[in-house]
Amino acid sequence: MAAERSKRMIHTAGCIIIGDEVLGGKTVDTNSAYFAKYCFSLGINLKRIEVIGDDEGEIVEATRRMSNNYDFVVTSGGIGPTHDDITYQSIARAFDLPLKLHETALEKMKRLSRPHPSQPNFNWDEPSPALEAKKRMIILPHDEKLQDEDQVVFVDEGLWVPINVVNGNIHILPGVPRLFERLLDGLKPRLLPRLTDPEGKGVYRVLFSTPLAESEVATYLTELAAKAEPKGVKVGSYPRWGKSRNTVTLVGRDKEFMDSLVPEVEKGVKGRRVTTEGEDDDEESDKDA
Repeated sequence: MAAERSKRMIHTAGCIIIGDEVLGGKTVDTNSAYFAKYCFSLGINLKRIEVIGDDEGEIVEATRRMSNNYDFVVTSGGIGPTHDDITYQSIARAFDLPLKLHETALEKMKRLSRPHPSQPNFNWDEPSPALEAKKRMIILPHDEKLQDEDQVVFVDEGLWVPINVVNGNIHILPGVPRLFERLLDGLKPRLLPRLTDPEGKGVYRVLFSTPLAESEVATYLTELAAKAEPKGVKVGSYPRWGKSRNTVTLVGRDKEFMDSLVPEVEKGVKGRRVTTEGEDDDEESDKDA
């Protein structure tokens, strides 16, 4: 089953942010937003984002459920060297897998990591608590029935950190944003052949700026949605609190059809098409002045 999951086409995705520090407000999660944009750019339908604590039961439940429900799942966080980094062990338990020190990752770690200033005498060849803590980061869930390259993926030659793939579709990533983003970007070439759009062109989005209140455009947008949604195009309306203009969007894959709607929508919302949200705020402010 895991082997089949790792080869199936990718239509849907889920994201699990793991960390007590996120739930407690100490750390602001940016990884889910990055992943959402990543999925949008590749035409993957991101269906769910969850934030959970460093709790083994919650990690087990969430990863089992999302692995079953979505084609492509990422986790972020909980793979560091300390006692509260329990993501690997929890996901191993979720899928009844043993944990195994990954020797290739260890060799990469030795070659690419630099000693911390607080550990000037650290030695890879001498047993120590620091060495055991470092190894903790590469003791990974391991499925004996799968090829190693299908479950431990190195996407960046400059990093020792692997992407551990469990049950064919759970991709375990670090919580540090720069590492999360770099590894996710490096994973893209492996995903492209499994996308319905093999070139990874993603989804088309058209933005409109309108001076009208949402309640004023609601009737028109309901009529527009009835026309657009059978073509796979979603209509959205987004208030911009404290601003003089709101935003209406069209999101879909049929570029020709969406472009054909532009004049009608501009008239219907008494606005205009824009490239980025808020680009005409200053213009409107100047008018007010």
